[in-house]
Amino acid sequence: MDASSPPRPTALPVGFTMGDAAGIGPEIIVKLFAGGLPEPALVYGDAGVLQATIARLGLDTQLRVELISEPEACSHDPAVLPVLNRWQALPEGLAMGQAQAEAGRGAYEYLCHAIDDAMTQRIRAIVTAPLNKHAMQLGGVNYPGHTEILADRSGTKRYAMMLANPELRVILVTIHVPLAKVPGLITYEAELDTIRLADLACRQAGLQRPRIAVAGLNPHAGEDGRFGREEIEIIAPAIETARAEGLEVSGPIPGDTVFMRARMGEFDIVVAQYHDQGLIPVKYLGVEQGVNITVGLPFVRTSVDHGTAYSIAGRGVADPSSLRAAYEAALAMSSAYR
Repeated sequence: MDASSPPRPTALPVGFTMGDAAGIGPEIIVKLFAGGLPEPALVYGDAGVLQATIARLGLDTQLRVELISEPEACSHDPAVLPVLNRWQALPEGLAMGQAQAEAGRGAYEYLCHAIDDAMTQRIRAIVTAPLNKHAMQLGGVNYPGHTEILADRSGTKRYAMMLANPELRVILVTIHVPLAKVPGLITYEAELDTIRLADLACRQAGLQRPRIAVAGLNPHAGEDGRFGREEIEIIAPAIETARAEGLEVSGPIPGDTVFMRARMGEFDIVVAQYHDQGLIPVKYLGVEQGVNITVGLPFVRTSVDHGTAYSIAGRGVADPSSLRAAYEAALAMSSAYR
């Protein structure tokens, strides 16, 4: 190595996944790297797509793609965007803003390769750009989202999706399932596991004694059984067990007030029973600072709080703020890997 070469990083790099090439993932990644990163990072994705994105954004005088074959080859040169791709190159001229088999399969492959490297501690964390479920299905991959792929490939049985921003943390008991199936999936075991994972997530964020609130499933948290018995027969017993284990848990609390109370500082995290119950309050506060975190994995994984945004893909107007927040969260949570 000559004197002009950048030094090899002493810390493990963060691994970004490019997500769906036809969405805004490549653009927000390029903008993030162009803005400068405090720690080494690489992208699991397509070099051609990322180089074309750099050119389209007019950043080719300050940033260039460097194809690498292993995470250990990642440099920390601010002018370099290191790209690792163990899959095939995507076709040139891929249409933006449309679900396509090649982009969907690529997003899945990039994620799988990042998971494999995280499992062997070759990267310190995974930060994912958005993928598109329909595009993945066109590419022959039948998963409902990132969370399920992460859990399946890493062999994780107890996991949960958490959304966080500066005002609110929410963790979900059920994730990507039809609303009609939610009541059948609200079990004592699922409830207790999610409460425990909520406590773990907050402790990993530096809270010594997290205050956990559990939302009810039904209106008015069932109102003593008038609107449903899940709160009485399932949710409340799980809360009692968690309390007996020493956790500070409140609930079940009606879903129309619990998020407001948490936002005002009464609770550190809310256990929501289903996807939209938990995600609507977080996203209403703004996706710019929102971070999606998978709790329970054997490695750190964070993500943006938005989708592929096909409607604006390729136009140069995508905001990388949520990706930066996800990157900063990954650095904070993965400090043990330094």
